[in-house]
Amino acid sequence: MDLDALRKADFSLLDDAVDDWSTMVKDLETLKEEAEKGLRGTANKAEWAGVNADVSKEFIGKTTEEFKDAHGQADSIYKILRDTRNELKGYKGQLLDAIERGRLKKLTVIGYEGGFTVTTDVPPEGRAKEDKDNKGEITALRDELQKILDKATESDKTASTVLMAIADQSRLGFSDANYNSRDEAADAIKRADELARLAKKKPEDLTPAEFDRLNKGLKDYSDDELFAERFATSLGPNGTLNFWTGVNDPHSAWELGHKRSDKFDDLQKNLSLTLATASQSDSADMSDWKYRMTDLADKPVGRNGGFPLGVQVMTNLMRFGNYDDRFLADYGDKVIETEKKFTGNGRHGAWTRTGGDPLLNRTGTDSGWDPMTGYLKGLSNNPDAATEFFNGTFVTKDEDHDFTHDTDGDGKEGKRTLSNFDYLFEERDWTQDTDNKGEDSIAGRNYLAAALEAAATGHPAGEMPTKDTPPHNADQAKITQSLVSSISEDPTRLTKNNYMSDSMGQIAAEYMPDIHRGLHAGSKGEAQLFPIAGTAAELSERDTTRFLYTLGRNPDSYAAVNLGQTSYTTQLMQYHFEHPEVYANDPAFDEQDRLKQGIDDIARTAGQIEGMIGAGRAYESELEGGTKDADYNAKIESIGTWGGAIVGIGIGMAATPATGPGGVIIGDLAGTAADEIISGITEGSLKDSSGEVVYRNGEKVEDTKSSTYAAVEAAAQKAGKNSGHSYPLIEASVGTAAESGFDSARTKIHDYFDGEGIPRQLDSEG
Repeated sequence: MDLDALRKADFSLLDDAVDDWSTMVKDLETLKEEAEKGLRGTANKAEWAGVNADVSKEFIGKTTEEFKDAHGQADSIYKILRDTRNELKGYKGQLLDAIERGRLKKLTVIGYEGGFTVTTDVPPEGRAKEDKDNKGEITALRDELQKILDKATESDKTASTVLMAIADQSRLGFSDANYNSRDEAADAIKRADELARLAKKKPEDLTPAEFDRLNKGLKDYSDDELFAERFATSLGPNGTLNFWTGVNDPHSAWELGHKRSDKFDDLQKNLSLTLATASQSDSADMSDWKYRMTDLADKPVGRNGGFPLGVQVMTNLMRFGNYDDRFLADYGDKVIETEKKFTGNGRHGAWTRTGGDPLLNRTGTDSGWDPMTGYLKGLSNNPDAATEFFNGTFVTKDEDHDFTHDTDGDGKEGKRTLSNFDYLFEERDWTQDTDNKGEDSIAGRNYLAAALEAAATGHPAGEMPTKDTPPHNADQAKITQSLVSSISEDPTRLTKNNYMSDSMGQIAAEYMPDIHRGLHAGSKGEAQLFPIAGTAAELSERDTTRFLYTLGRNPDSYAAVNLGQTSYTTQLMQYHFEHPEVYANDPAFDEQDRLKQGIDDIARTAGQIEGMIGAGRAYESELEGGTKDADYNAKIESIGTWGGAIVGIGIGMAATPATGPGGVIIGDLAGTAADEIISGITEGSLKDSSGEVVYRNGEKVEDTKSSTYAAVEAAAQKAGKNSGHSYPLIEASVGTAAESGFDSARTKIHDYFDGEGIPRQLDSEG
């Protein structure tokens, strides 16, 4: 900054800008609160159906977040401008004070373009002598002024840097970068530059102390947008791949491998989280980073050629964090392209790690050599990208591959098109791998299940839906249809990989309205009886029966479906008790008669579901000689420790009185009928007519039947009481309806399994 620019600076325009931004922050604060409480609050209570359920609610949610981001960004800009103005005013004051002190010592300061000079204030003919005599005073003033100008320059420069960085974060809309001061934002960028320099060092030159600094820095700043973008772009795509490969190379990073190997998992996580945050940036540099990183996927890392490829390295850095969906989708296309190249379009396996190959994954679950494993783990955290990926095409029927089926029912095999779901869930030759204990790794298929959970439900795997989770859309429903159909076609796809069952159970629980429709006879009035916000998954009776029976064979999926069904059934009954006019609104029939028929149909379908999963549980207990029963009970009890969130599963995001119970009360079900029933089951306080705790004995189907009657009757009673509309006749009839459903489950299992895998108890009941 020039001396005269600061000495003559007029801050009135900057004052106006600070005032304007201060006003904008206050206005946006008001808009943010109105959007959160008004727009979003109203949306969550509104009567969504059809396209509105799929699009409008999600749009309103995103719009509300934009108001929040706009306020945060405006607040950051205001504070940066305020801090910079105050500093520059301070530096101007310091400059003028220093010049005045010099004047009193008969020194003058002359500014010119690009610099300034300090000299004595005497006539020109005597200046040379006076300057020589006062050299110390002149030098001291010059140095003082230069320091002030350097500080002012730094203040102005850092303000410009961080303001441009914030503006560049989002090409459309606003970023959620939020800083309390100019220095805080500037420090983030400075720290990113420092850590990027460390990561650029040769792995053999990176000391353990520097490793610790890098690891801690990434942990501290992993969710800071400016830091993450600056770090990633400074390191570059090649630098990122070379860094992670080099650190894991036992030859080049020998010292780190011996002294910090126990911290490699932390570094992997912190680096992944940082890159995920960086990927959300729309800056030109980050857009170029994402493009080049994708291009490097099928190219060797380092100068030696061969393996690992970029895709093998980068997918291990995708295991944590919320990545940009578009980047994940584009990278997924490259993952599939590379998979096809190295497997001969799926003809054989690939990605086998040899003893000399470095570990690329440090979480302990697998070696990281199979890129699909890390990528699927990443998708499990990013539901929108997961949905798009699984609906993508692996091979078409016109490509060169060996996947065939009977195309027209004439017994002749023809090539078929495979989606990414078809290939990964049904056809892929998964590479044998080991975990850090030397045991066979289950990570690949386990993360496949988790990614499918995210893709089908619309929220990250392992989490529960919230009131802001959008209703299921057509693409999500399509994945669920494919999943149910595939497991129905070949149950061993799940039973041979039981660790996938928790995710399958969660999906089933969140598609409970769709499952009820799939089992309910007829379709007339179905939309009113089992309302669904969003797109319904079209599930056949056969596939649903075989799917539920298979889920019943595993404690995790059994518990999720059991409690999901109970939660949904109870909420649905309460909804119809409160709105008896909704179902079969025919003036020729009495409203209470119509209500009774509707509630009986609900109870009958609930009985079918419990009969199907109960039969699967009984069969599994029979195979295990009854020892498996304890596992089921333990799972039911442990799920109760999830708290009120468990009650939220199984309601299908149908959120309002017009579309059914669900989203509006997700996460806030304490004291509701569903909460009481679920608590009774998980805590062992709900008992059947014989005094036995429900669902605690699954070795005999008869015991499960009694438990089902008790739970359905309790649901009707609690729902009626909580709705303020008790109907004793209906409450007395639901047990019989549930019995009818339970018995029909037995028939359907016999019909659809042809006697295969059915517990003897079912055969002995009739």
